Amino acid sequence: MASTPAPVREAAAGAGASAGSAVAVGSVLAAAALFGTAGTAQALGPAGTTPVAVGIVRIGVGALVLLLAIPLLGGSLRGLLGRYRTPAMWVTALAAGSYQLCFFAAVDRVGVALGTLVAVGAAPILAGLLAWAVLRHRPTVGWLLATAVCLSGLALLTAGGITGGNALGLLLALGSAACIAAYNVAAKVQLDRGVGALEVPAGSFLLGSLVLLPVLAVQPLGWVASPSGAILALYLGVATMGVANVLLTRGMRTLRSGPVTTLMLGDPAVATLLGVVVLGERLSLEAGIGVAVIFAGLALQGVLASRGRAEPEPLPGL
Repeated sequence: MASTPAPVREAAAGAGASAGSAVAVGSVLAAAALFGTAGTAQALGPAGTTPVAVGIVRIGVGALVLLLAIPLLGGSLRGLLGRYRTPAMWVTALAAGSYQLCFFAAVDRVGVALGTLVAVGAAPILAGLLAWAVLRHRPTVGWLLATAVCLSGLALLTAGGITGGNALGLLLALGSAACIAAYNVAAKVQLDRGVGALEVPAGSFLLGSLVLLPVLAVQPLGWVASPSGAILALYLGVATMGVANVLLTRGMRTLRSGPVTTLMLGDPAVATLLGVVVLGERLSLEAGIGVAVIFAGLALQGVLASRGRAEPEPLPGL
């Protein structure tokens, strides 16, 4: 049988690579969209929920989903217990748990759009500073420029605000950003040591949820027994934590860090859209300009990261 001509083989390989990239892009966009629905899902939940209870239930269910996903995706759970002896895993666990408390409390006070945008917009800035201090990743001129753009957008956004916003809610959103930064840097340390991409969030979410169990014990949980409450818990844990992280991890296997960073702009975009359209939140003109500036800054960071000029790399989401 005659062999396939080289040009045909190369064309087939190129088509396969393009198809793989398209699937990876779709996976990351789907993950970003799922992350972006978390705040709205909480806002539409049944009466009796609290931000603290919702956050802890979310991370607990998400941990179980990821633990089930690791063997199905070719990973192993054997070395997971040993990871808990490392300070980096404890940092990611505490950051992941604290994020749930800060984020849902923030969107409860200032709205889904503002809370998500402040958290996502400030996270790369804080992550870059933390990576500089811990990992010795010196800031580049490009990173400083992108950071300045994001800071300008955040200033406009918080100055314009959304009806019902308050200082405590904004501080909680910034706390969420700090948690993302700490999680990313500590997760980067673990990945550099050979820990699997899904083992990091699975182990972190499991340990984080266990640490938060005493807090959950004093929260009202009657809402979980209602049909709408059970749906909320399953959706937040399965879709916005488990499935979203699996999709993000699959996309990161093919794409470079820069494109992933840019594609993850779908998270605040979806959150803002749902906040305005579904929940009736209103952006002032000044805040709307701030949103556009933040997106421009994050997109700039993504472009620079794709050229190897931005730190740190994006990691599985919270």
